[in-house]
Amino acid sequence: MPIEILMPALSPTMEEGTLTKWLVAEGDEVSSGDVLAEIETDKATMEIEAVEEGVLVKILVAEGSTEVKVNAPIAVLLEDGEDASVMDGYVVGGAAPVTNAPEPPPVPLTPSEDGVQETGNPATAAVDPGLRRDERVGRIKASPLAKRMAKERGLDLASITGSGPHGRIIKVDIETAKIQSIQTLAPTPAATTTELGPLRGGGADYLEKMGVPVGSYDLEPLDGMRRIIAKRLTESARDVPHFPLNIDCEIDALLAMRKELNAQAPEGIKISVNDMLIRACAIALKQVPDANASYTPDGIAYHHHADVAVAVAIDGGLITPIVREAENKGLALISTEMKDLATRARDRKLKPQEYQGGTFSLSNLGMMGIKSFSSILNQPQGMIMSVGAGAPRPVVRDGELAIATVMSVTLSCDHRVVDGAIGANWLTVFKRLIEKPVTMML
Repeated sequence: MPIEILMPALSPTMEEGTLTKWLVAEGDEVSSGDVLAEIETDKATMEIEAVEEGVLVKILVAEGSTEVKVNAPIAVLLEDGEDASVMDGYVVGGAAPVTNAPEPPPVPLTPSEDGVQETGNPATAAVDPGLRRDERVGRIKASPLAKRMAKERGLDLASITGSGPHGRIIKVDIETAKIQSIQTLAPTPAATTTELGPLRGGGADYLEKMGVPVGSYDLEPLDGMRRIIAKRLTESARDVPHFPLNIDCEIDALLAMRKELNAQAPEGIKISVNDMLIRACAIALKQVPDANASYTPDGIAYHHHADVAVAVAIDGGLITPIVREAENKGLALISTEMKDLATRARDRKLKPQEYQGGTFSLSNLGMMGIKSFSSILNQPQGMIMSVGAGAPRPVVRDGELAIATVMSVTLSCDHRVVDGAIGANWLTVFKRLIEKPVTMML
């Protein structure tokens, strides 16, 4: 019996993906554990493996197909020894090939109490002659075989005209309906703007209504990552009541300590300011455990460890690989781990558990010269910190004017979990760690 290979759910939140590449071809023999294809999710590219043995008889989804839904059939496998003839009449998603079974004999009609003629099976009640739908009982006239085939192919019987007696829908009507065949069930690779000419779909119509003339721009379709980012950040900005807290930190002592550590570090280890920020955030989360929390409909979850997610820009979007249990890791280990995560993030080779979850997020745009900014919360985390550039600024010390390297940070908090007092307490601890970095070594 044919075995359907389904689009896997590579993460708990995955709803669809892109089939970027097939690593096997039709007719190839595959064994359990063989790599079949590469799937691109909203965050990473991953390989899928065969769980059954047999011969790949049919590929249903072509390379480059986008928006392939989770659990949609992408290929068909035959068990060893099966003949390809079993695919004759095979329907994707069906339990077995559909054979050319004879139309069952009509069931005698019997009058019902309200005078409407019905068959012995109430699910297949007949209708008045010449009508396909009995408007009084809301039933469609179709043979049991036609109903089963329509269900397997996802068809609405109300949209099909029957050619049988009194408009009865029969097998041939299902087969000739304008539906997607096995070849067209699979999503096709997204056409480019060049192939389609000026796009007239939702995006173009939207811009035109806003007064932007058609043809004055190039409309690039959203890829999986951009679509998911747009969806989740819209939900967060709309549904999560978050507020910002700002503070300035003097980082001259931090920079001096970093310089000294790198001078003493073994070959291959180079600690960055970001590495030190990760450690400071983790320690502050442990010292203020009320801030290391997430909102849930059933209560507030207080996390045992500080799992710090760090925003990394990649082609087409943003991803947040996570340094797990950062409070238990030294600067050298954080630096090594972060370099590996960032490299694999840019290559889209992270595993879902390496970028999903986390208890806190850190986004640093200081290296791009941004002075200050605020970020949208990364659900279900209770806080995200935005870090600006450190630069010389005038400060007042003991009533006198001085110059210091100052870094502005903004903490965005989920008010359902972290109120103003908790957020301010956390920032106070973070500032002390940054301005007296030796305390991070304790």
